[in-house]
Amino acid sequence: MDTVLGIKGDGFTMIVADRTSARSIMVFNQAEDKITELDSHKIIGQSGPQCDTANFAEYIQKNMTLYELNNDMKLSTFATANFMRRQLATALRKGPYQTNILLGGYDEGAGASLYFLDLYSALTPVNFGAHGYASNFCLSIFDREYKEGMSVEEAKAVIDKCIAELHTRFLISQPNFLIKIVDKDGVRVMEA
Repeated sequence: MDTVLGIKGDGFTMIVADRTSARSIMVFNQAEDKITELDSHKIIGQSGPQCDTANFAEYIQKNMTLYELNNDMKLSTFATANFMRRQLATALRKGPYQTNILLGGYDEGAGASLYFLDLYSALTPVNFGAHGYASNFCLSIFDREYKEGMSVEEAKAVIDKCIAELHTRFLISQPNFLIKIVDKDGVRVMEA
């Protein structure tokens, strides 16, 4: 029942996630942060069971820190995406993580990037993406509204249309959303 949306603009990546933590017919929390900061310039939005999303995010975050300490350099967003894909592929045959991921990051020289990963370890760079049932409603909005080089305000307007569509047509109530942006200045939270 999770909703994770992502869009890449001119020098930034925006990831949006609902804040509801629920299972079956029970809502546990409506202030959950489903967007994890891996480092100062990389974030992931995840959908899936809370145990898998939390464990996988922490595992990736700690291994990125270990890599930086051992090699005195940070992983690029591209390298992080491929490391995550490899970990999902390895776990797929042992004990799979049931998590779908949108990875957003900003690298000096390469700029902003957004990667789509699913629980079967498929990886692709995208300009926009959605995970969860929300993809049934939001991908058509992204297709219609997305254009290269969008500003933060334009991207926020597209996200607002997606959220409005979910509030209008989606059976599940998701009253709160969290928006995080990563750009050359790092990660920041934006009002939904």
